[in-house]
Amino acid sequence: MGRAATGGDDRRLHDFFGGLAGISSDGLPYPLFSFAGLLPWNLFAQGLSGASASLVSSSNLINKVYFPRLIIPISSVLTGLVDFCVAFFILVGMLAYYHIWPAATLLLLPFFVLLASGAALGVGMWLSALNVKYRDVRYVVPFFVQLWLFVTPVIYPATRVTAKLKGLGVPVWLYGLNPMVGAVEGFRWAALGTGNVSSSLIVASVGVTAVLLVGGAFYFRRTERTFADIV
Repeated sequence: MGRAATGGDDRRLHDFFGGLAGISSDGLPYPLFSFAGLLPWNLFAQGLSGASASLVSSSNLINKVYFPRLIIPISSVLTGLVDFCVAFFILVGMLAYYHIWPAATLLLLPFFVLLASGAALGVGMWLSALNVKYRDVRYVVPFFVQLWLFVTPVIYPATRVTAKLKGLGVPVWLYGLNPMVGAVEGFRWAALGTGNVSSSLIVASVGVTAVLLVGGAFYFRRTERTFADIV
């Protein structure tokens, strides 16, 4: 993938944002680097927040009509795809501005979008069911999401963490137990072609996402019969 110089102004902008906090951006303009990380993160955060509150906010519907309740958190996650598509066009415009052209890795982009959505749904099913029984859960979710942001390589590269893990003799794949690590790094790699993404991180993130989905669906279905009585 070709990457052309974008002029003195762009270089100064990159140096300002990246150097302000001492953050590396894998050789990419920092605004582009961080925006590419924010896209899958916002999809996840919006889907998770919406799904966690979806059952309580749809209480009137749950009490009146019978239908598979799982549709409610799923639809909340899917709603975030609309905003994602709009933001993706902005990313395309930024790529054109910085003269960075997509590589063949772009074909894998839907997989990482699916990974972020799956992580949001997996956690969202747990939280939505818990929120029906314990209403204080909704107050914890914003802090939970904010904390999750700090341990996800959205505004900094994953290599900054994996390098320290290697130095400590800790397996790199453990960082991928945060499912959004694989989603964000994979999305950035697919969209921007930023070097090589660690396959162990992706595999670990996919595995955790699968566990969250299966476990969340099981817990949701087990508690579903009580929703109408409690909500």
